[in-house]
Amino acid sequence: MIKTCPKDERGFYNFSLAALWERAIMERAKIVVVEESAGLPYLDGLENAMHESEVDYVIDGSDDGPTEIPNPPPTEIDRAVANLIAAEIEDGSCLQIGIGAMPNAVCSLLLDSGVRDLGIHTEMLTDGIIDLYRAGVVTGARKKLYPGKIVCTFGLGMKTQYETAHRNPDFLCHAVDLINQPDIVMQNDRVVAINNTTQMDLQGQAASESAGHRHISGTGGQSQFVRGAYASRGGKSFICMSSTYERRGLRASRIVVDLTPGNVVTATRSDIMYVVTEYGIVNLKGKSVPERAKAMISIAHPDFRDELEREARGHGLIPKGFV
Repeated sequence: MIKTCPKDERGFYNFSLAALWERAIMERAKIVVVEESAGLPYLDGLENAMHESEVDYVIDGSDDGPTEIPNPPPTEIDRAVANLIAAEIEDGSCLQIGIGAMPNAVCSLLLDSGVRDLGIHTEMLTDGIIDLYRAGVVTGARKKLYPGKIVCTFGLGMKTQYETAHRNPDFLCHAVDLINQPDIVMQNDRVVAINNTTQMDLQGQAASESAGHRHISGTGGQSQFVRGAYASRGGKSFICMSSTYERRGLRASRIVVDLTPGNVVTATRSDIMYVVTEYGIVNLKGKSVPERAKAMISIAHPDFRDELEREARGHGLIPKGFV
């Protein structure tokens, strides 16, 4: 069963702002049921619809729009990280924005930064992107792939996002396999990928989808955009996080010598480019293991740096005499 826009004049049921797995589900299903909902925004895009000939049953849904997901207000840490990333974004950059307050805070800062002619090629459409578009900062004028278009594969946010995207010729919602592949992402110049993570080790592995054996998120397109942005001409990939977190009243470092047992590695150490916390930004590309360890320690919370260095030297990540 798939929720869609009402059938259009050509006999197609549009998937709205959700071209993630709908086609894959439909192609595997023995019976396809469509729930029509007049409140959904309609977006053009490749593989973002199914024809009536592919549908077995149709039922009437509500006229309510998609669920609104409020954006949490950015914290001071979010703003500090966003400031560091925003300073690296040039005119004509093509943005991919991941989920979370921290990447979205970058969009807020870009509104008044003076940067112009940004493009969008992203898995997730966010309210921050909509704000940039409505302010005229996003034009897509310098994009090589789909110039002038905001390209995404799904959207989550508030009503303004859905109303802005509805039947807007500046927006395209393509199937996920037509958006996320690194060889597609890299076709635009100056791609900037901005994504969150929950924990990183000193060699640069990013664990973004689990807390030990407890799953907290899907893999998503993070690793694909990390690779695609780096392969893009003039591209940059940013993995961002707060330096610490608190659980049950105890504060811990997100930068660790060894990942929590059971943690899933989302982006490998060889793919990581820039890493950002509120304490700074480092580029791990081309660095040796000792250089990576020192760089990661430099952006950890000051309260944990000495302990991290002791552990790193004890494990041989930083050899004796290496400064």
